[in-house]
Amino acid sequence: MIIGFSVLRFLHILGVVFMAWPLYALISVNERGRLGAPLGSDADTYMENIIKGQARRCYIFQLTVGATGLGLLMINGMGLTAILSNWVLTSKTILLIGVISLLSYVHLSLQPRIDTLFSGLDSSGQNIPDETRSKISSLRVRRKRLAGLCLFLVITLIILGVQVFEPFNPLLTLVLFVLAAIFAWRAYRGPIKYGWI
Repeated sequence: MIIGFSVLRFLHILGVVFMAWPLYALISVNERGRLGAPLGSDADTYMENIIKGQARRCYIFQLTVGATGLGLLMINGMGLTAILSNWVLTSKTILLIGVISLLSYVHLSLQPRIDTLFSGLDSSGQNIPDETRSKISSLRVRRKRLAGLCLFLVITLIILGVQVFEPFNPLLTLVLFVLAAIFAWRAYRGPIKYGWI
């Protein structure tokens, strides 16, 4: 039982670590901007393919976190009813569903529209009509905003996750939420060259 709990907890934490993709998506987008790669150029297309290719991996990591979280509740004897009786678990469940929903919106709605617009371009990335350029930019900005929100939600999940068995002082939790929001905003706004800064 102790080994099973330890393995599940390890996989749960590892899944959350791998859910850090929104941070790296924001870093990639901001670095693409620093490169000055023209829309549709090889560098732009390469980075676009990296960004859009992460959805399946993210789903797997999110499902891993959900499944191992449920497993931890069962092994620990708390049962599934703890999701409703423990505010931290309730919040984590709602946030995980929110993160999955945001990813689904990006993967199933925004990304296909971006892909459709790109499919109409010539391979050189030149002579892109202004209307197409504007639509792609608008969709990319929306996707970037959602990545920033997702990053904040993932950090919030972590803040709550370490409080399942021993809650923090509410003021500390609030301060951590504010710091998470500031960091997510900072990562959204531009390159974070030195980690936290």
